[in-house]
Amino acid sequence: MTVLDEHHDILPVAAPADFGVGSGPAWLDAWLAAHAGELVGWRRSLHAVPELGRAERRTTAFVAAALMAAGLEPRTLPGGTGLVCDVGFGERCVALRADLDALPLQEDTGLPFASTVEGVMHACGHDAHTAMLLGAGLALAASPNLPGRVRLIFQPAEEIQPGGAIDMVADGAMEGVERIFALHCDPRLRVGRLGTKAGPITSACDVLEVRLTSPGGHTSRPHLTADLVEAIGLLITQLPLLLTRQVDPRSGTVLVWGAVHAGEASNAIPQHGLLRGTLRTADHATWGGLEEKVRALVAAILSPLGVGYTLDHVRGVPPVVNEAVSSAMLADAALAIGGPEASTSTEQSSGGEDFAWYLEHVPGAMARLGVWSGTGPMRDIHAPTFDLDERALPFGVRVLTRSALTALTALTAPR
Repeated sequence: MTVLDEHHDILPVAAPADFGVGSGPAWLDAWLAAHAGELVGWRRSLHAVPELGRAERRTTAFVAAALMAAGLEPRTLPGGTGLVCDVGFGERCVALRADLDALPLQEDTGLPFASTVEGVMHACGHDAHTAMLLGAGLALAASPNLPGRVRLIFQPAEEIQPGGAIDMVADGAMEGVERIFALHCDPRLRVGRLGTKAGPITSACDVLEVRLTSPGGHTSRPHLTADLVEAIGLLITQLPLLLTRQVDPRSGTVLVWGAVHAGEASNAIPQHGLLRGTLRTADHATWGGLEEKVRALVAAILSPLGVGYTLDHVRGVPPVVNEAVSSAMLADAALAIGGPEASTSTEQSSGGEDFAWYLEHVPGAMARLGVWSGTGPMRDIHAPTFDLDERALPFGVRVLTRSALTALTALTAPR
């Protein structure tokens, strides 16, 4: 099996080992036996030519062409980034979601199919997510008796706050959907394993930006002006501290500053300053009230100092809160495919994920897909050296396919 990309030579692609071979159903075993090498080819083609959020036109066209070649009818969103496609027929519908976009990072893997786009890289596994969903969709299309519809959601701009999931929902991607699933690569889990968790699995992530102003002045006469640097220092230390006394400590709420800028000269109080950070919480209810609390605390901290300020509190995504039944369906799929070793529990992350927006509408769950080979370093996501064990691809197709079938069977079973 080979893969040809217009930007590349022909690359040999071998079919990866299938951890679930023989676990059935027979039509899925047959499809993977015939197409597992193509899964790798798709992933590598996408990896070699990554696209940033809201610019995934080539990626979208790539997926649409593969679906249309199988006789399916994908619908591309206005603007040419992102698409939806239903597989099967019937009133009842469940959804599977993958994200398309890459990150603004320069790749440093040395892979033969490394990114050819300067400063852009698939460093979060979205190339694998897309390949697995494409595989699951084409495999489901080969099912002899699909008990309803499975909607494939190929979503743009997951890495951009507040996320392309909002665009998909606004365009009707969730109309008629009754349950939704997704997988996310996890380099801390060995390939062939799936990490599941009922309840929150990611956190809400907001961005804070405080711009401060002062008349400025000489550091020998701070009493004649407003000491802007002192104000920044108080915000840096006091705002995170005071927030801990405003929210439930069990909510996992944390404010961390990532950027601070003010002044140049050692003997001059600057006129302008900037402070940026992220505010994360694991609790949906807490997230809803954070902005009001932050604004009140910033005002109280700065009030005695006489500095001017503007606060931009950019709301990001809510926490991904997995519904228990949906999470159990994912875990059961892993167990059926790979036995007791294939399913494991996973911890909540402080990272954000816009899959949460779908869960505002229907029950569903996201699971973590093991992509570590079991030897060598665990190459973390969002790093220039990230790579994954491609044996995870057929395993992921099996998990997505089985979960969708389980959910559809439950919806269409006689009552």
